[in-house]
Amino acid sequence: MNTSIRDRSTVPGAALLNAWNHYEWREGVRVDRLEAFERVTVSTHYSTYEIIVTSPADGGILVRGGQFFPEFTPARLAGSTLGGSFLKLLTIHPGFRLEIGLGLRYVLTSPVRSITVAATPRQSVM
Repeated sequence: MNTSIRDRSTVPGAALLNAWNHYEWREGVRVDRLEAFERVTVSTHYSTYEIIVTSPADGGILVRGGQFFPEFTPARLAGSTLGGSFLKLLTIHPGFRLEIGLGLRYVLTSPVRSITVAATPRQSVM
């Protein structure tokens, strides 16, 4: 028996903390820094999602798009992931997948290509 050969496990690079430490985190959007009713359009590799922020502090959203959200659906934006075990909470980042909570289930999108934030026009007070 050759004792110099060890069992090796393969893990995706996204599952390593080192991959997250080298990411600059500049081009994303923090949902908890948006105001209620701000709209975010997220284009992923396969779909476009329209998001209305309902509760910024806890990621409450209405989301429409992709195969799972044909109409605006109440959900929670958990954050961004590279598919490993790490999740950047309450954020949307290009190149990452969105993790959207829907009750006890989670929907994982394809990688984000672009993000557009459009503020809701404020009513003028006279």
